[in-house]
Amino acid sequence: MLKQKKSFLSSGNLKYKLRIAFCLMSVLPLLVSMYLVSNYILPKAGFRLDASVAVSVVISIAIAVIGFFLVKEVFDRVVSISSEAKLIAAGDFNRMVETSKEDEVGYLGESLNQLTVQIRNSMDELKGYSERTTEINVEIQKRVLALSSLLQISSLISQGLKLDEILQLTVEKSRILANSDVTFLFFRDAEEGDFYVRAVDGINAQHMAKLKIEQNEPVFGKLVKTNKPLIVDKDNTLAENSRIAFYEKFRLKNILALPIFLRGKVTGILGIGNTKEPFLYKKEDVELLDIFAKQITIAVENDLLLRWVEKLEIKDALTGLYNEAFIKNRLQEEIRRAIIYQRPCSFIILNIDNFAAYHQNFGSLQAESTLKRVASLVRDSITEIDRAARIGDNEFALVLPEKNKRQSQAIAEDIRKKIEFVFGEEQDQNKKITVSGSVSENPLDGLTAEELFLKAKELLVKAKSQGKNKIVI
Repeated sequence: MLKQKKSFLSSGNLKYKLRIAFCLMSVLPLLVSMYLVSNYILPKAGFRLDASVAVSVVISIAIAVIGFFLVKEVFDRVVSISSEAKLIAAGDFNRMVETSKEDEVGYLGESLNQLTVQIRNSMDELKGYSERTTEINVEIQKRVLALSSLLQISSLISQGLKLDEILQLTVEKSRILANSDVTFLFFRDAEEGDFYVRAVDGINAQHMAKLKIEQNEPVFGKLVKTNKPLIVDKDNTLAENSRIAFYEKFRLKNILALPIFLRGKVTGILGIGNTKEPFLYKKEDVELLDIFAKQITIAVENDLLLRWVEKLEIKDALTGLYNEAFIKNRLQEEIRRAIIYQRPCSFIILNIDNFAAYHQNFGSLQAESTLKRVASLVRDSITEIDRAARIGDNEFALVLPEKNKRQSQAIAEDIRKKIEFVFGEEQDQNKKITVSGSVSENPLDGLTAEELFLKAKELLVKAKSQGKNKIVI
């Protein structure tokens, strides 16, 4: 401020220049007036002046011209600043106004330059904020997509989808993390201890599918022993020899892998990788991949639980008859008993004819209702010591202790006729149901449950080929 005040008082001050220019330019009208008075008015009054007056007028004109150029110089500088200001206002923030003189116009130019610099800095800052906002939006979208994927996987787990399908979907969804080129899932072989591919997805999938990870493998072995994430990127590098060997085997320059725990032990490895260089995994990538790893653990545990429950269950949910696992075990028990006491034991399989077409024509509800009616007819046709089961979509089995093949054939024929009679009353020809069946006996057709099953299946095919709606022994 002090410097600015001094400059205002200096001879280069704009106000001072304009005042001088005004005074110089005012001399001309004054001298012209004097010339007119001295040459036209005073002579008439009797006074006469010499030629010096004319010279004074010429000098005055010269002085006035100098004043004019002083004003023009100020005006040109103002016009120049105005033009620069228009260009800056149009968006050219890289322009700067020349401020060679310290006067009002110079200070105006300096102020305009400072304002331009501030605007340019603000624009750069806004651009930085915009780029950061874009990064945040991308990160938010990635997290939303990951959350959506996790919800989808959780839904499929709750629906009881097959484990392999859930694992493959999880691997595919995991590839959205950190711009990964490939995602892989290895499971440990219980006997060998090595890890084999269970699911893989990405551009390097075919190569990864052929690999196995040995439990003492230099890079992944540390993950198995420490139970900590494995990270290979710009900040977490491998020794030169290890890096070369790792790339030759996995064809990946960066990798993020986490252990999958089951009952306190590392039973799997879930990882993502890419060939980008340089690359750096973020903390968020590790956290999201850990969530996917936990989803896999839940899926595996759920599958084990379902298998365990299936072994415990002995009844078919739809018909109330026993299931296939129970009837096979029961048949084996009855065979052992029959061998010990030298008594017969027979096995029957009944299959509903043309059931696939029936299901397609009348829908699932009608098909289920028919299965229940057939199951009821089968149940009412056997004794308390006999056992009946549903062993397929439209297939039933009976274990008949103490009965030989002929006796069992009679029971099977009785069931066949009942079903034919009950459903024969249907008005719609397509709703009339019949069954085909077969009978096998221990020890004539086999000494184990599996052998009796195979024999009965073989005979069932024969019954179907002979026109259906019959029992074959």
